[in-house]
Amino acid sequence: MLATSSPPRPTATRLATLAGHQDAVYALAGRPGADHVYSSGADGLVVAWDAAHPEADGQLVARVENSVYALLELPARGLLLLGNNFQGVQAIDLQEKKLAYATALPPVAIFDLVYSESRQRLYCALGDGTLAVLRGTDFRLENLVRLSDKSLRCLALHEKRGELAVGSSDWKTYVLDLDSLAAKATLTEATNSVFTLAYSPDGQHLLAAGRDAHLRRYRVTEGYPLADSVVAHMYAINHLAFSGDGRYLASCSLDKSIKLWDPASLALLRVLDRARTAGHGTSVNKLVWPGAQQRLVSCSDDRSLAVWQVQLPTTGE
Repeated sequence: MLATSSPPRPTATRLATLAGHQDAVYALAGRPGADHVYSSGADGLVVAWDAAHPEADGQLVARVENSVYALLELPARGLLLLGNNFQGVQAIDLQEKKLAYATALPPVAIFDLVYSESRQRLYCALGDGTLAVLRGTDFRLENLVRLSDKSLRCLALHEKRGELAVGSSDWKTYVLDLDSLAAKATLTEATNSVFTLAYSPDGQHLLAAGRDAHLRRYRVTEGYPLADSVVAHMYAINHLAFSGDGRYLASCSLDKSIKLWDPASLALLRVLDRARTAGHGTSVNKLVWPGAQQRLVSCSDDRSLAVWQVQLPTTGE
């Protein structure tokens, strides 16, 4: 039997600290191919940053009444969507920096937003256990579906299969048909709230994590059986994010650390924390991989964002 070699371990260096928020930062939006990152949190400020030039000051995009847990950029339309807790969904015109659309939702927290290009629909995870569906053209409310008596905490979209995964504080993950919203599978392996979900770039796996600190991977094409499970952090895992090239999976946690994983094997490659890499001093809440420079941006309860350079090993190292 041939021994499998360990994947090469990257280096990661903290390039900059982005400061200016007045309270905990909960939400980030960013994407491969674009260097800008948007942040928001408990202070209601929505700020734009340039990950390629982290020395530059952030630019205020909007100020809202309540805390923001969810941000989503729609680049083709020049919009930034935000979940303004207890107010609803607001769409900001990024060029004009003004409100373009606003939709009232039940007066609860909005924990996550995803947008289906194929269905032209926005899906919203609400704190009362309801999934809200908004029409993409004008963000009018089309449907409210009660999935649980606990909060819906996270969403992940598989466009090709027409499926939406919904993680809940009832310890379950529901896989829904995008059109009918009927449950196609219910995943029950978690032993506490499910805070974050991510489909692998190849669409073959769904990754789930949350308060029980386990990282679980499910095989999508076989009906979502559990493939493997890793005790990934000491405390709750708040978010998962794949790098733009799919080479790395990043996780962040209430334990104040960020970890880089090999997506193929779930081998741990690197830990970013205060002791090793001058990491965050409190809970790390969200992660994004903007641009094309293998930069990772994190945000934290410590009111700051951090920009990390992940260095790809060269061939032969």
